[in-house]
Amino acid sequence: MSEQLHHQRVNLGWIEVICGSMFSGKSEELIRRLRRAQIARQRVQIFKPKLDSRFSEDHIVSHSDMKIKSQLVARAGEIIDQLDARTQVVGIDEGQFFDLELVYVCNRLADIGKRVIIAGLDQDFRGKPFDPMPQLLAIAEYITKTLAICVRCGAPANRTQRLVQNPDRLLVGATDAYEARCRLCFEPPAD
Repeated sequence: MSEQLHHQRVNLGWIEVICGSMFSGKSEELIRRLRRAQIARQRVQIFKPKLDSRFSEDHIVSHSDMKIKSQLVARAGEIIDQLDARTQVVGIDEGQFFDLELVYVCNRLADIGKRVIIAGLDQDFRGKPFDPMPQLLAIAEYITKTLAICVRCGAPANRTQRLVQNPDRLLVGATDAYEARCRLCFEPPAD
């Protein structure tokens, strides 16, 4: 009986989370893993939020200009709606731009046997946990924390310093609005 149960669970999925500050290589690592899956002839589908069209509407683009084709979705539930049943690996960039529905979606995908790889900021510009990333970290089988280089002192950086005055938690930007900072050089905004 246990052998039969084992065979039923062969198609087990899992969740991988790549997190860190801006400019730490999260999207590059996501693209690297997805390209390796494609080289292995696995069926891959890649999603990104409509909110983030900084560099491209139909590609995930890293700050170092690495690219991979993706689909835009307005909300996490659309990932399940647009999923091809033959897909084996699901990539999701900018996880912090989704709401908590992303946790349900990723769990559901893993439960039906998909390898799910999500990249996103784990802290907001205040240095606080950036939902839904903490919840995804809690349920992930694999976690990779990437570090940038502090632009002030050169130390490993795990914070994102906002350079413009804007109280909104979601503010899409790049080097025009943010820079990587270490714990000591990070200056949280006065609220």
